[in-house]
Amino acid sequence: MSVSIESNFGADYAAHLPLLGDSIAELLAFFGVKRVYGVGGDFVANLINTLDKRVAVLPSSNEMHAGFSACAQAELNPLGVCMTTYTVGSLPCTSAAALARTEGLPVVFISGAPGEAEINSQALHHSVHPHTAWHTDLDAALNAFKALGVRAERLQGQRHSGQPNVAAEQFLQLLTYAYVNRQPVYIEVPRDLIYQPTQALSLPASPSELRPQALNLSGAELIASQIRTQLQRAKAPLVFLGEKLRLNAPLLEKILAFCEQNGLPYATTWFGKGMLDESRPLCLGSYNGVFSRLPNQDYIETQADYVLELGTAIFPSDTNNAFSSQTHAIDNHGNKTMLKGTAQWEADIAAVVELLSEQPIISAPPSLTLEADSRASTPVSTKDAELGYHHLSACINAAQQASQHPFIFLPEVGNSLFASFELTTLGSDIGRSYLANPWYAAMGTSLPYARAVVDQLAEQDSKQPVVVITGDGGFNFQANELINLQKQGANLVIVYMRNNIFHLGKAGDAPIYACNHEGFDPKLLIQAYGGRGHLCQQSGEFVDTLCGCIASGGLHLIEVPAPIEEPFQSDTTQKLNCYIGYRNGQAEATRRWQELCEKRN
Repeated sequence: MSVSIESNFGADYAAHLPLLGDSIAELLAFFGVKRVYGVGGDFVANLINTLDKRVAVLPSSNEMHAGFSACAQAELNPLGVCMTTYTVGSLPCTSAAALARTEGLPVVFISGAPGEAEINSQALHHSVHPHTAWHTDLDAALNAFKALGVRAERLQGQRHSGQPNVAAEQFLQLLTYAYVNRQPVYIEVPRDLIYQPTQALSLPASPSELRPQALNLSGAELIASQIRTQLQRAKAPLVFLGEKLRLNAPLLEKILAFCEQNGLPYATTWFGKGMLDESRPLCLGSYNGVFSRLPNQDYIETQADYVLELGTAIFPSDTNNAFSSQTHAIDNHGNKTMLKGTAQWEADIAAVVELLSEQPIISAPPSLTLEADSRASTPVSTKDAELGYHHLSACINAAQQASQHPFIFLPEVGNSLFASFELTTLGSDIGRSYLANPWYAAMGTSLPYARAVVDQLAEQDSKQPVVVITGDGGFNFQANELINLQKQGANLVIVYMRNNIFHLGKAGDAPIYACNHEGFDPKLLIQAYGGRGHLCQQSGEFVDTLCGCIASGGLHLIEVPAPIEEPFQSDTTQKLNCYIGYRNGQAEATRRWQELCEKRN
């Protein structure tokens, strides 16, 4: 016999039940979500109408860009959220899902789905199966996300007429999983569930209460004692900070305070760039072996007699560890303590740092001679020199030094990314001054990332300038996102390096490397989106133009030449192209690479 919820549990309980759409909106707000990036569609229309009353539902130019914007959002917030329609919308997000999984980002991919009442033998539009198939496949997107290692589920509706559905609780469990584990999740929401009642939830005061509160590992005091002894013995100590700390701002702050308290120099990995203010006297910058060129690189590679390594990856990545060149001094150091952070939210590192911070370790901090970072200055003698990729970072650093506000850098994957490691990153109102994805390396992310950063700055009423650095190939991957930057009224400068070639790793002259046409004028394109275009060919002209763009605000594109001849390449890119040639078996590149590594060793 069929019974209703009201007759089973009473009228008061039935009236107490919220609609699922309202619960989803409440849960997103509980995790601090103020913006959702996405593309609309029929299967997700009901959810859009419900969420629009509680959060900003913002358009992206395509679904993949929505996913990338959500990835940047997750770099700066407890969660990032992308919302699309069924399969035709969600499947294009798999590149962003792979990025989020690789970079360890808590991104929630929400997709509308067919209603439970629609599931029958009839083929639904957007379904992924041929018209000749005997069986319909409604789980194509779920299976695609699962194949990436992403937790993927479809919310479940009412299974008994007298019991409300548990879809809101299921949604909470998925958000909690993403938040606690810093991993993406994929959630399909059947469209006919949005306006159905679901079980009411009782939430804690804040999301932090959902995290494990107790450290179940013992021995922190023993590790702290070992580190204390090693630091007291060291004459030239170094603290090396890993990328896991970039999503744990409170712990990073405690570690930096500990370094300042004891006069300990510190550096970070390439993947951690942007989480430190490199203008601080004890900060040595972002280090990666042979590929780095830092003012105090000699201290890292030859002087440091003890290394305390905190929060680096359990399994090393070649990108982050000098591309397996055996020139990464931290990897090869014979006297170090590695505390990787194996507990959730690095609770084991936090426990050790708390013990170390109870009292000064070194009564008289070591007297260290560290060079000032000279990357922020461009010699006057070069101001009329031809502008090139080889000193573009130095020119951007000079413009930042002249600006009233430190810059936030968003480099595109490719030559731009590897030149950007020579940029000086300073403090930031949003906690990060540099956002990129060098591990997964998905080209076409810098403008979608810029959208999330601009929104975050606007929320905090910050005037920090945002500078995107991109090659012409990477720019053409994503230029359609300019329409949303125009709608945002974004204050953004795009430094556009022009050579019409996919140059990084280029191994021939096949047409596939030709990424641009000589007749293309990006200055006209930026004007179509309400911005201003500039062309600079001398160093001083570029510094002045960039400073002027920052001062005037709005959307700007500065086209700069990026000749592919080796003398005009950045130091890092020369080495990287050599390395790629070596890995591809090119004889001359192999000889030069071996020679470079021998010199370092």
